[in-house]
Amino acid sequence: MKALRRWAACAAAAALTLTAGCAGAGTLGATDRTVTIAMVSNSQMTDARSLARHFEEANPDIQLRFVTLSENQARAKITASTAMGGGEFDVVMISNYETPQWAENGWLTNLSDYIANTPGYDQDDFIPSLRESLSYEGDMYSVPFYGESSFLMYRKDLFEQAGIEMPHNPTWQQVADAAAKLDGPDMVGICLRGKPGWGEVLAPLDTVINTFGGRWYDMEWNAALDSPEATEAVKFYVDLVREHGEPGAATSGFGECATQFAQGRAAMWYDATSAVSVLEDPKESNVVGKVGYALAPMVEKPNPGWLYAWSLGIPTSSDKKDDAWKFIAWMTDKNYIKLVGEELGWARVPPGNRLSTYQIPQYQEVSAAFGAVTLESIESANPRKPTVQPVPYTGIQFLAIPEFQDLGTRVSQQISAAIAGQKSVEEALKQSQDYAEVVGRTYQEKS
Repeated sequence: MKALRRWAACAAAAALTLTAGCAGAGTLGATDRTVTIAMVSNSQMTDARSLARHFEEANPDIQLRFVTLSENQARAKITASTAMGGGEFDVVMISNYETPQWAENGWLTNLSDYIANTPGYDQDDFIPSLRESLSYEGDMYSVPFYGESSFLMYRKDLFEQAGIEMPHNPTWQQVADAAAKLDGPDMVGICLRGKPGWGEVLAPLDTVINTFGGRWYDMEWNAALDSPEATEAVKFYVDLVREHGEPGAATSGFGECATQFAQGRAAMWYDATSAVSVLEDPKESNVVGKVGYALAPMVEKPNPGWLYAWSLGIPTSSDKKDDAWKFIAWMTDKNYIKLVGEELGWARVPPGNRLSTYQIPQYQEVSAAFGAVTLESIESANPRKPTVQPVPYTGIQFLAIPEFQDLGTRVSQQISAAIAGQKSVEEALKQSQDYAEVVGRTYQEKS
């Protein structure tokens, strides 16, 4: 119940800071069978909206209304609406961070019966690690639209010229050595996120902490951000990006690094597998065909790459659950993958959700350089065992607890300050440890 109250309090605060006039699309005049869908305005979601006419043609009695928002706005608006049970949305786009927690709180509809009664939907075709991360007590409460892990992207041509070989499963020391050799006046050795935000700098950094043997908490919820292992990992990350990373690293996130690498100004980039949609697009990238892909770098823990999914669920407050499921089933079905490929191009297929996608000849052709390593990265990610030592939480690049949105943001600000040279890593971690101890005590009190 404490977790429920914490979520509700955050949701209420978010609701006060957001207006109800969100960007809408589709049919504005709501009917008894108008399904309202809240989704993030990423490119794959924009594609889905453009193809939604196919669903409406096949289901003329159901009308769709889309509310599309930026990621930060979507999180706040969807959280507020779902937590408060207002019934504003019939379909919500969430992730593997929210799904298990919201399912436990009773905010999401159990989709198991819908899945079982939908011919050909094939739940077993979802990548197992994603399917498990979107489940609670064995049942799925949201289904993946697309998924991602993290991997290392590198310039094959530059590595060849320098006589450096990049292994399929590199270590962070090998990456650091290569960054030092390739760093130059017109080329940085590596691009790494440094922008504050639990979904920005902490996403890659947490995988580094994990593989160095660090963790946020021990099994008794004692904070461990100032442990020798975590300190070594953070110092390594901060030193690497300060010495061989991009200018203005403390304000660089996914978008900034994507631009840097796509424009040929970085030799390596460690980030989301979904970055290929930019790097392999001739309209946006100068390095098409020049990029190699390797697994997330490791130290002690193998396969340290993260796991993330944008997924679709139905709030329990919706009074149009059957129609909402019809839309979700359409948007996450195998046939939708084929529809995107045939109408918009195979490079725009939502990646990382279904195993069968990687068996489609046309997709195999366009994803030859990155498809196999993407699938391997997602399949090997294990949010239930994210660290070398045991931990009381799940999640790789985040902790699946309600407090992490605030805690992660606060810690990320400390790390960004260290990257900017405003404080030492030790000072940043001392303050981060203080923040983490406050949260840890709330869990110690419950035990």
